[in-house]
Amino acid sequence: MNIKNILGGALCLALFASCGDELDYREFSNYNKDYVFKNFDNTVGFVTNIYSYLDYDYGMIDGGMQASACDEAEYAWKSSQVNYFTNGSLSSKNTPSLFGYYAPIREANYFLAHYPECDFSDYKFNKDYKNQMVRFNRLPYEVRFLRAYYYALLVKYYGAVPFTTEVLTEAQANALGRTPAQDVMAFVVKECDEILNHLPASYAGLTDDAAAGETGRVTKLAVLALKARTLLYAASPLFGAETAERYHQAALAAKAVIDSCAAYGVSLGKYAELWGTDNWKAKEVIMARRIGDLNDLERRNYPMGVENGNSGNCPTQTLVDAYEMRATGKLWNEAGSGYDPQKPYEGRDPRFAMTIAVNGEKNWPSYNAAALETYYGGSNGEPKVGATPTGYYLKKLLDGTVNISSVNGNSKRHSWVAYRLGEFYLNYAEAMFKYSGSADAVTPDLPMSAREAVNVIRSRADVNMPALPTGLSADDFWKKYQNERMVELAFEGHRYNDIRRWREGASHKDIVEMKITKKADGTLVYTRHTVSRIWDDKLYFWPISNSEMMKHTGSGFTQNPGY
Repeated sequence: MNIKNILGGALCLALFASCGDELDYREFSNYNKDYVFKNFDNTVGFVTNIYSYLDYDYGMIDGGMQASACDEAEYAWKSSQVNYFTNGSLSSKNTPSLFGYYAPIREANYFLAHYPECDFSDYKFNKDYKNQMVRFNRLPYEVRFLRAYYYALLVKYYGAVPFTTEVLTEAQANALGRTPAQDVMAFVVKECDEILNHLPASYAGLTDDAAAGETGRVTKLAVLALKARTLLYAASPLFGAETAERYHQAALAAKAVIDSCAAYGVSLGKYAELWGTDNWKAKEVIMARRIGDLNDLERRNYPMGVENGNSGNCPTQTLVDAYEMRATGKLWNEAGSGYDPQKPYEGRDPRFAMTIAVNGEKNWPSYNAAALETYYGGSNGEPKVGATPTGYYLKKLLDGTVNISSVNGNSKRHSWVAYRLGEFYLNYAEAMFKYSGSADAVTPDLPMSAREAVNVIRSRADVNMPALPTGLSADDFWKKYQNERMVELAFEGHRYNDIRRWREGASHKDIVEMKITKKADGTLVYTRHTVSRIWDDKLYFWPISNSEMMKHTGSGFTQNPGY
């Protein structure tokens, strides 16, 4: 029996290098059932291949992060596909497609259908038999998480999607209609509830277990995180079922993440620890995917004017404006903020300098001793082809010790954080506020207010921003919350999706650039320039590609509206 045929087409395999005790993602060239379930190594290898589809680039689209599809950033190269999301040209003919996630879903369905048939009794006298069986008996729960994770990703971008937990032929798969988004998200939540107690909080302390000490596998905390994020999305306006009780359940789920993290030693650390070679070890990381030694991200985003730099995703002035003044906790344009237009980058929220490279900055990247010149005519500025159009370059997520020069080039390990604790304090704040209607309200089952949750984020060790005060009006708190979320989660793939799930695309479509000129006497002039982008409400969901539309024969498989 050939798995290729059962799964409905060839399986796409994504590989990345293993590191020490990290999951070893392997390629399979033989998909015969007898081979896959022949021994422990083959079976575990098949499952770890399902892991290999985990996203690792925060939604990269032709070099552009999703940050460049919203008001966080502007991609320096107009030809990039990411610009289709802002210039009105996105269509079913040119859209990126996420339907590749059905490959691991098919693999997961196949594994779950056939693993009960496995008989490893031939190995019962092997020294490691008991340990191997402990790991094997946990694999179905890991696989169920991964299947739910991929479905949650698909729903996020498409809304209703084809859904099955069965092993289908290609013809059967292509005959599926689209299952409503709320139903798919309910499935994800139910799966999380059912598998939660079958997975460890960590693999580090396990004994008599073949997976002891491994990193990168699904944990109890990752399950709680998937459930909590899914419930917040399910409650959001984008999915048309916004109720107080839905927000109540989302707040409870976020609280469960926070409480469980506290119980298992996961806590907020320094903001600066969230990227770099060892970011997967950061105190607050719940789940991360390591992808080996690379320098692609740096090549795409280092400043133009640095050898082999290509500008890439350039932070907007819109994002810069979201960083408050550290001394006052006020935005640049609020009375009494302390903002100095001649020194626009001084005294800002510390997260600003960790995220964005500005004109005059030295040692970005670390081996570049020359100060950045993002002003017009500067070595890193316009009119140089490909130079930043916004006046800024990206720092966050990049490893400044990566050298991309021709002579001394190197690569460093990169890891992409799927879930971290900071997000769930913010998710809790949003859900609690929407449930209670107040920044300061608490309930017996939700004893932390929305404002207090935000202040936990603002008080982390290397941020230490002034606390939000009590007594904020609902409107004022919501603005403060949205701003905090934009700053804390910048370039982590949230902003684009937040704007969509809040259904605020029209109000955030335009961006502001900073055009800097240098006078003869060396004085710099900072001029704000608004760029009008195109928004259409059809953009709340992605179009299904024409190639997928042509494959599907089911009457219930329809295109998203507007495309």
